[in-house]
Amino acid sequence: MSVITPMNTPDVARFMRPAAEVMRLARMGCGHPTRLSFLRVMLRRLKCADWQIDRPVWNVDAKGVGHGVYRVRSADRSYSLVAFAHDLPPEMRSDRVIATAWDATFALFDGEPSAEDIARLAENVPYQEAGRVTSKELTLARANRSVRLFNHVVEALSEGLQPDPAEIRSVGYLMRTTAVYGSGKFGASDRSYIAERPELAAPFQVEMLTVWLIRAFTVDIVEHIAAAKGGAQAVKLAQETRRSLGVGNSTGLGMAPFIVRHPVLLNNWMMAREEALARVRAQGIADPQAVHGLTSALHCAIENAKIWQSEHPVQKGKLEELRRDLGVLEDGLGTWDWSVELPWNALWLWGAATLGLEGQEALLSLMLEPHGALIDDLANHMGADEAASFHINGAMSVAKLRDIIETDYGWALKIDFTTPENVARFWYVSEEKLEPRLGERATEEGATLEQPLCIARLISELYDTVKNYDAAKPVAALLLSHPDHRYAVRRAQIALSHPYAEVQDNLIAADMLPIDLLRCKLAFFGASQFDPRSDRWVRINLFAGAPFPDEIKEEASA
Repeated sequence: MSVITPMNTPDVARFMRPAAEVMRLARMGCGHPTRLSFLRVMLRRLKCADWQIDRPVWNVDAKGVGHGVYRVRSADRSYSLVAFAHDLPPEMRSDRVIATAWDATFALFDGEPSAEDIARLAENVPYQEAGRVTSKELTLARANRSVRLFNHVVEALSEGLQPDPAEIRSVGYLMRTTAVYGSGKFGASDRSYIAERPELAAPFQVEMLTVWLIRAFTVDIVEHIAAAKGGAQAVKLAQETRRSLGVGNSTGLGMAPFIVRHPVLLNNWMMAREEALARVRAQGIADPQAVHGLTSALHCAIENAKIWQSEHPVQKGKLEELRRDLGVLEDGLGTWDWSVELPWNALWLWGAATLGLEGQEALLSLMLEPHGALIDDLANHMGADEAASFHINGAMSVAKLRDIIETDYGWALKIDFTTPENVARFWYVSEEKLEPRLGERATEEGATLEQPLCIARLISELYDTVKNYDAAKPVAALLLSHPDHRYAVRRAQIALSHPYAEVQDNLIAADMLPIDLLRCKLAFFGASQFDPRSDRWVRINLFAGAPFPDEIKEEASA
């Protein structure tokens, strides 16, 4: 069941949480970033490897219009973010996917772009979907200003002042990305062409590198405009203020189906995180330095929870629970007996019995934080060769398939799909933007174009067929007579060796919250301060508190 690594032992396996506990939406929707989150993995690699980071091009006028290039290079390879800054009229500024203009647009170039490359990108990148890029580009992205804070910072710096700390805390970023596209979209390089590169082997590394360099651009552009406006009296952002800023992001339903469509990848993400927790729990003693690291991480979490704001009723309740749980945890650690047998396991079991879901998942993140030497190698196992699991084993007996369904999908078989509330919604793809959407079955058209994202219903339908089918026959015979079940059979066979592959909930139920899917994925990215604006889209912050390019080599640890 556990990831096979040199540090893995049978003893660790007994501390793994079961999928029935981990893969429920209520818990997935309380996810917190950890040191295995993809942005943390990227920052550690940049720090430890011989990467040099600079800005060789900055051709921007006094109004903040122009372009710049941010370069990351080693002895073997270079990556360059080509950033375009625009003069966007206020009435055209929108975070919606149907927007056609943005304050800034970006492409991550594979190598170092020539003047001809930049000219080509200038004719395409600002138009995003309406333009086209090539296999030399790894990502395509766009961002809008957080107008109130952006203008406040420009005014303050131009007058020789630092911005109001309360204003900084209330927003947390100067710009927010509205899309970061990779993996072949709009002509960009396919993932398969770069996956073997060590620095890109972990999931979403080019996307994380893109956003991290965009963060540097957001500070550079605001300081540039302030200097042009204020002249000699203008100042730069204080280091502490600059460090507190991240990059905002608005994410909607387009991201939600990803973790359903990539079961092996989801399994590997979850497996790595769960083994990391199990390794920590399995330790026989508590190293004093690790205990100190836990306490420091807790203080940071408490401070983050204080400034984390949301007006969404569900998230407001979660924030109240989180702040309460962190206070309980702080009190508990104040008198914790670290001399007990398996002290980290004792702490986890106490937390599981004492804290709510928000607090438990926060505790997981906190317990991993001081144990880098023990768990960081697991980041190497979070990618997936999904083509290897695409093959259907036609020789498997129907009896074996039936056993898999009854054993691994018992949760799905308990759902009654004849009731309206359990089939209240349907997933489809918007014709206009080719983005996933969620419709209401009783009031909206389009259910005939429903996407196969409710795995629970597909498995239930498969089981209705196999429970009365000749158990001695092979799966190949079943699929010859019932080819419509191919997808569900493949999912079941994947689940046999990937215990965390399925979200164990009804994804078309009336009370299903898509933001739970979003938060799970975004926590693995490394996002913080989740702020749902409805049950279908959320704003987040990325890289707040992380080092900037000029600081990365000075960091003691990521």
